[in-house]
Amino acid sequence: MRFLIIIPAHNEENNLSFTLKSLQQQNYRDFKVMIVNDGSTDKTPEVIKIFTDEDSRFQTVNLQKSVHQPGSKVVNAFKKGLETQHLDEFDIICKFDADIILPENYLESIENAFQKNPEYGLVGGLLYVEKNGEWIYEGNSNKQHVRGPMKAYRKQCFIEIGGLRETLGWDNIDSILLENLGWKEFVLPELHVKLIKVKGSDYTVKESDYYGRYFYFLGLQRFLAYIAASKEAMKSKSVSFFFRIVKTYENCRAKKLELKITKEEQRIINQQRWKALKNKWLKI
Repeated sequence: MRFLIIIPAHNEENNLSFTLKSLQQQNYRDFKVMIVNDGSTDKTPEVIKIFTDEDSRFQTVNLQKSVHQPGSKVVNAFKKGLETQHLDEFDIICKFDADIILPENYLESIENAFQKNPEYGLVGGLLYVEKNGEWIYEGNSNKQHVRGPMKAYRKQCFIEIGGLRETLGWDNIDSILLENLGWKEFVLPELHVKLIKVKGSDYTVKESDYYGRYFYFLGLQRFLAYIAASKEAMKSKSVSFFFRIVKTYENCRAKKLELKITKEEQRIINQQRWKALKNKWLKI
């Protein structure tokens, strides 16, 4: 199986080389890497050139400068990279971040999982961050969910879900849609992916605004959005955080901001959330 790996990169001069070197060191060699320079103003283009000059599997495309925001911008960059390729040449489509380090058996293990399990539509490892000199599990989501920095899709699954959505929550929307279509998402816990940079450090959106917009663009009904906001507030141990999230969510509703998902997809997402709420909270 052949991999197409697309890496959006915005001002990643200090991180990108680690990601690309970890790809060069993979045991599995049948892949192509498209690095999308998303309007970088640092030396990211120079880092990219080093790899494209020495390895024919690495290519690049340059985009104009734009505001770097979570969700829509990174998916837009991913799509621009995807447009340069012929999908019939590939079997697995990956969206990787520009600040991760993959173990040398990463692609080999992903390919093996897809080969042996035709029902798998999305596969990945677990994300680890450095703390006090040690690499520890990031823990921002459950261990059955493949995180956004390291998505690997079976091509047929990727096509059936309509690709990635240019919106906050894209990396949850994909999981819900593919499972609704009968595909499975699977995490290989033995694959430890190192995240070099803390997410959100280069974003301009406040955390409460982020969650409020996230729940809105995920298409959540008001009650479910409020439940989700309360969970984040409990994590932060801040009642005011709940109200700030809700305020942003309601502002988005009042403005009727455009959603990147259909009415049917909204129904599926909310149905899945209700099911999770009943199973985990109400024990029904």
